[in-house]
Amino acid sequence: MKTVALIVAAGRGERFGGDIPKQFRLVHDRPLLSWTIQQFQQATLVDEIVPVVAEEFLLFANEQVVNPYSFTKVREIVRGGDTREESAFNGLKSLPISCGYVAIHDGARPIVDPVDIDRVIETAQRDRAAVLARPATDTVKRVEGDYILATLDRSKIYLAETPQVFQYDLIMSAHSKFKGSISVTDDAAMVEQLGFKVRTVIPERPNIKVTTEDDLKLVRGILAETFRTTF
Repeated sequence: MKTVALIVAAGRGERFGGDIPKQFRLVHDRPLLSWTIQQFQQATLVDEIVPVVAEEFLLFANEQVVNPYSFTKVREIVRGGDTREESAFNGLKSLPISCGYVAIHDGARPIVDPVDIDRVIETAQRDRAAVLARPATDTVKRVEGDYILATLDRSKIYLAETPQVFQYDLIMSAHSKFKGSISVTDDAAMVEQLGFKVRTVIPERPNIKVTTEDDLKLVRGILAETFRTTF
């Protein structure tokens, strides 16, 4: 069955700062979002790609992010919403009901490895839901009012990443049921609220989310090393 990648990139990047959202900042003379899309273009198990961007950047995304790089898998560019949850739901609603699986990914994670993308998709195709998640390496504390309340068992703590891959009808059911009614920070949390167990897949390569200028510098360096014959 067909697998579609939703690249959610409609945020304003308020934490990052600047006049241009981080996903459109230039990295080696091309928008960061184009690097993200390229990873999914190269993933074997991705059939189509749907970027989701803010309405005011629809034309920019078409002319500066997609067209110059011949992304043959890009199906369409969809208008995002005011929140990440709304943007993801807009993307999901744009897909045909014949869609088998959906890989939802943060547009600001431009170095996710295509092999890791394929691994998490393959797992979701067996278990209906799977996410990239990395075991915590630091000691984790639960804090309230600047005071430590407890030290958590690090062996049971994983840091969720994207893509998060779901059978289409499962993630649509979760979004439709909980839209606007619960506070979540990722799509897997909605599926968990349905009582469904989501499988974790540990990524083999870095998968940095750009939230600061330091992150952007690190991503530039990794991309330069990965594609050093290009620059």
